[in-house]
Amino acid sequence: QVQLVESGGGSVQAGGSLRLSCVASGRTFSNWAMGWFRQAPGKEREFVAHIVRSGEDTSYADSVKGRFTISRDNAKNTAYLQMNILKPEDTAVYYCAARDGDYGTPYKYWGQGTQVTVSS
Repeated sequence: QVQLVESGGGSVQAGGSLRLSCVASGRTFSNWAMGWFRQAPGKEREFVAHIVRSGEDTSYADSVKGRFTISRDNAKNTAYLQMNILKPEDTAVYYCAARDGDYGTPYKYWGQGTQVTVSS
């Protein structure tokens, strides 16, 4: 069992930045690849970013590429999502998730989410 707790959400004006954190507990953090997802009101949850267990490979949705950066600190059991040049369309609840394979396996554990609101 893995417990994930997100933090760092809030309200920001367009063009601003936020850094989300996801602290994991319960199992060895370095055994899990991590992802960030988001869900806006009335929309389906969508993929944002992914990082492999070692941190050496990352991937991003086209909509955030060049603006968002995913990272992890295995010593702190924490994954991060640095969000820059935020846009109103980035407004959503952001979730972190954990999977036990770097690629191709379903995300098994999810956090409760943190709200990000970007005003124009």
